[in-house]
Amino acid sequence: MPITVLLTGFGPFPGAPFNPTTALPGQLAARRRPALADVTRIAHAFRTSYAAVERELPALLERVRPDVVLLFGVAPRTKYLRIETRARNARSLLFCDADGRRPGTSAIAPKEPTTRSGQAPHRILLAAVRAKRFPARLSPSAGRYLCNFIYWRALEATRGGRTPLVQFIHVPMVRRAPTRPASERRLTPADLLRAGEAVLLAMITTARERQRQEVVPAAVSIELQPAQKREPQQVVAGRRGQRVAQR
Repeated sequence: MPITVLLTGFGPFPGAPFNPTTALPGQLAARRRPALADVTRIAHAFRTSYAAVERELPALLERVRPDVVLLFGVAPRTKYLRIETRARNARSLLFCDADGRRPGTSAIAPKEPTTRSGQAPHRILLAAVRAKRFPARLSPSAGRYLCNFIYWRALEATRGGRTPLVQFIHVPMVRRAPTRPASERRLTPADLLRAGEAVLLAMITTARERQRQEVVPAAVSIELQPAQKREPQQVVAGRRGQRVAQR
């Protein structure tokens, strides 16, 4: 069955003039593998601003109608990939976004719960990344900046009905080229691409399984519908010995 995936990243922001997630969604969208043959991938890089996310994320979800939403952001001081398990209803009043603006309130949605949990298979994603020998951990907090904000908004926007799988991934800062000697080598964009692809494939596998689970109950329901009752037929004699069925 065809799958549609929305892949997003962020541009630079104060303190991070280079953001590896700016290019990552487009790179994942361009990958060519048999497992991705019938997967439509839409890539988008947000300006790292609250206004951009508020304006563009709902429009993307409405236009793309994805089965999977895979969001990436960078955590500059983290040395491993973080699979975020929930978003917090909180944002920092101290840090400006790329537009130089700070939030007016510390809560994203004052009357909503303090956290919102993701429904993606977090441990499966963790195993997939580690299988590529990329350091990774589960994380219970996406912070209080734009990464947490977009995760909250994505989970909030996809509540109810047939919801897409939504996952936010924090990636470490990577070098643009390997260092020498090899023993001191840091993670590169090529390493990050392999890890990102592992997450993408695991999310697609889960989305396909969800599709199959939705199709099977529908088919069973059709088969179990009672057959239309037929009124008993009465056979009477017609002219010249013909037998005529009457209802």
